[in-house]
Amino acid sequence: MEEKQQIKQSERIQTSILAAPEKRFLVWAASRMPRWVTSDMLTWLGVFGAFIAGLGYVLSNYNLNWIWMSSLGIIINWFGDSMDGSIARVRNQQRKLYGYYLDHNIDCVCEFFIFVGIGMSGLVNFWLALLCYVVYLQLEVYVAINAKIKNEFKLTYAKMGPTEFRLFMIIVNCLLIYVVPLINVHHVYDITIGMNDYRLELQLMDYIAFGIWIILFVLYLVSFFQDLHYFAKIDPLPKKKE
Repeated sequence: MEEKQQIKQSERIQTSILAAPEKRFLVWAASRMPRWVTSDMLTWLGVFGAFIAGLGYVLSNYNLNWIWMSSLGIIINWFGDSMDGSIARVRNQQRKLYGYYLDHNIDCVCEFFIFVGIGMSGLVNFWLALLCYVVYLQLEVYVAINAKIKNEFKLTYAKMGPTEFRLFMIIVNCLLIYVVPLINVHHVYDITIGMNDYRLELQLMDYIAFGIWIILFVLYLVSFFQDLHYFAKIDPLPKKKE
């Protein structure tokens, strides 16, 4: 019962650019959703959307227009992932422990589909895509820990949340399709490490992916050390007995 109470009191911190209009839309849509549509159905719809997004990226190896499929998958993923909790709150059918457990695990699976799909698209170096996935998991763990011991469920970093990140991905997808020269950006670097020579080939999306990784990793480090200082103050070393 104590565990349930702690999760129940976790405060959702969502101050992203689109948070207010998104919340109004989700409440409006959830209140009009047919009764046979359940929160779990929407959760699995989000998983399906992530799989479609990843598959579209993989198929873009054969035709770049498959990226439209990825954008559609991202939209489906957003709808399912955002609506499942909204419909539960509107109907007063929240399941704090079950929802918390399912949501965090499903998020990791969805992002796996998307990041691996991007890595297999040929648009981004596979290992760089996995590096971005790793930093996402770091943030996921950070959020889960703070929801437990700080009672804060932080969804926003630098005014950017999951919705803004999805929108950014869709914009990049459109640019890749309509601005053809972007695909042709290609640089080769010859690197010597010790006695070994390596050839590093980077495309435009590699630079974007690396920039995203840097930003997310810096945000993670800043948040980590800020909270470390906070916990050190509220949980100091015990005084030595004289």
